[in-house]
Amino acid sequence: MERLKVLVCAYACNPFRGSEEGVGWGWVRAISEYHDLFIITAEFHRTDIEKALSEEPRLSGHIKFFYVPHRPWHYAPTRGWAFIESSVLKPVMNYAYRAWQRDAYKLANRLHVENKFDLAHQLTYVGFRFPGHLWKLNIPFVWGPIGGLENTPWKFLPGLGLSGCIYYAGRNVINSFHKRFLSGPKLAFRKARGGVIAATEGIRKEIRSWYGEEGEVICEIGPPSAIAEKYSVRAAGEPLKLSWSGQHLPGKALPLLLRALKGLPEDVIWQLDILGEGPCTRRWQRLASRLGIHEECRWHGRVERSEAIEIVHRSHIFVITSLKDLTSTVLLEALSQGVPVICPDHCGFSNVVTEECGIRVPLKSPRQFEHDLAIAIKKLADNEEKRRHLAKGALQRILDFSWEKKAELVDMIYEKAVSKYQEALSVK
Repeated sequence: MERLKVLVCAYACNPFRGSEEGVGWGWVRAISEYHDLFIITAEFHRTDIEKALSEEPRLSGHIKFFYVPHRPWHYAPTRGWAFIESSVLKPVMNYAYRAWQRDAYKLANRLHVENKFDLAHQLTYVGFRFPGHLWKLNIPFVWGPIGGLENTPWKFLPGLGLSGCIYYAGRNVINSFHKRFLSGPKLAFRKARGGVIAATEGIRKEIRSWYGEEGEVICEIGPPSAIAEKYSVRAAGEPLKLSWSGQHLPGKALPLLLRALKGLPEDVIWQLDILGEGPCTRRWQRLASRLGIHEECRWHGRVERSEAIEIVHRSHIFVITSLKDLTSTVLLEALSQGVPVICPDHCGFSNVVTEECGIRVPLKSPRQFEHDLAIAIKKLADNEEKRRHLAKGALQRILDFSWEKKAELVDMIYEKAVSKYQEALSVK
């Protein structure tokens, strides 16, 4: 279709940060190959964005950024907000974000009067609780990728520790309450008919169940810029090298892997590289000691991204144990390095990991998961030919998640959203 003038709300959008900020940048950069984007984002990203645009001036022809003036009650990457984010006061950040969205909508209205946009797109954050206000504009509306609707499995909560159990149980209750009663998402989904993007198949089912709308599935994250040319080969007699990466929070559930490794037969020689740090680090280290596997575990802490990717590249298997995620960035990083992935068969992992690049383990109960996880690890420990087949499959699978393919899909969704909007107008 012809290039559209698209108004995008992307609070999280930064070329030099990871997580959702980096994802936001990847999305707008990719979509700009097809359409002209006018992007509303947070003021604190300005310096980094302007630097990136100066280094790649061709982007300026199709991307224009507009910054919501910062106010004291808006989030900013300061020490005070960092404290709030990691404390029981975290819900304050939700109110701060909603305040920012209201100010973003005021800016959006002014920009629409000046530019007469063809379509509006609520891009980041991906949480379903925060649809923003662009859907109120009298133009086609696209929302997504969307996440956050799935609950953490109740059976696994007792194993997360007291604080983790309370936190995720509370989140489940609030999640269900918000899905049923929040009016903003209901109105936004209705307006986005034809333009709903779900981050995972599970999220698409939740949207259909709770809001009666169909959506397209597009993984919310993209691959790293560098994809390995070769995968690591395990030499005869070499220990099986496993890697795990993530914030050390209860929901990441590393103890499931530690207990699975304890259950391996003695003839399976292994070592585990653990990346990241957080509130659970010391508790998890004590657990490894109690299990008698502390000498096989190497705790790297927080390292530079390039070093983390190199550690993953040297490993033979990457293991994910997270109980609540969309599609973790580390999953695509592992595939990009030709490392087979063993993961729970839920969340976005189910969409990404196939029989050609890894093993999905059913998530029925903690004891069952640990048992089946140990079986999956032993299977690849005993069969290097199978492991190498999956390693080749990982390098092939990562190509399916390129930013170019995402942009192609979004282009088709834009066309569909415009068509649906025009049909609705003709009926009126």
